[in-house]
Amino acid sequence: MTAAIGGASGYAGGELLRLLLGHPQLEIGTLTAASSVGRDVTSVHPHLLDLAGRRFEPTSALADGEPDVVFLALPHGESAAVAATLPASTTVIDLGADHRLTDPAVWTRVYGGEHPGSWPLGLPELPGARAALTAATRVAVPGCYVTASTLALAPLLAAGLIEPDVVVVAASGTTGAGRSPLPNLMASEVIGDVTAYKVGSHRHRPEIAQILTAAAGRPVTVSFTPVLVPMPRGILSTCSAKLVAGPGGPPDTDTLTHALSVAYDSEPFVHVLAEGRWPRSGATLGSNAAHLAVTADAESGRAVVVCAIDNLVKGAAGQAIQCANLALGLPETAGLTAVGVAP
Repeated sequence: MTAAIGGASGYAGGELLRLLLGHPQLEIGTLTAASSVGRDVTSVHPHLLDLAGRRFEPTSALADGEPDVVFLALPHGESAAVAATLPASTTVIDLGADHRLTDPAVWTRVYGGEHPGSWPLGLPELPGARAALTAATRVAVPGCYVTASTLALAPLLAAGLIEPDVVVVAASGTTGAGRSPLPNLMASEVIGDVTAYKVGSHRHRPEIAQILTAAAGRPVTVSFTPVLVPMPRGILSTCSAKLVAGPGGPPDTDTLTHALSVAYDSEPFVHVLAEGRWPRSGATLGSNAAHLAVTADAESGRAVVVCAIDNLVKGAAGQAIQCANLALGLPETAGLTAVGVAP
């Protein structure tokens, strides 16, 4: 089977290429990059020496060679128009935001313009998601912040253990902002500094609320604060919510951990850590893994859940390949690993 990539010169595109080079059943086909047309792939991704001599083509060439799957690692707002030019029979995996939101009014408020429609959500670990993704020809992969926060909170909301009013503070490396040469992402600006940004207004907040509302079966409000930290990649999402007191009082840490374990013990990429261990972003580096831990903070009466992922793998390219595997009838774990790189 052949995979084409739109936006192959970006960070997520490069990570798709790295992972696909090790995929046993997907071969790399057409590679497009609007601003890098004609350039050798290794001039942008020098670590991908197996692709030396391959050149980026214009986006219009994506359907050349009739690929089995097309990955769209394009800026938000560009995927819908490109996807519309591809055959309906071609599996399209969108890493952008164009098809994630289901409410047209929310889309217009957050992104502006006409809502391009919603596709099945590419987060396989959610209940019912695999059935929707199997043989799907269109898949919308959730954002990196969304993935980490949803994996942390969805099982507790579904079990009725926490109130549907959650707080998320998530720290991310600079690759989460893409490859554009922005002044605030220069090394001299980032090194030695930690800063919150788009507090209360980040465009991932409606995505988190949408998925958690579905998990809880009732509306969920989300307070979301993203934090930029001086590292290239990784996300550490700290999520909290008020505990729901039952007849015997509020749930304890064992009860919360059990809810996460029930949800994820059979999952190949999501791991609930042993008591006393807390997720570290570095432990997930280069892997499609998500590491989780939870505690019941008795003093505040809140559950605190921490999730770590690599924003470019489980938060983007790895999850996209996981979804493509399901859609194409391949083993879900093909080309992916839950083993990180250290140090």
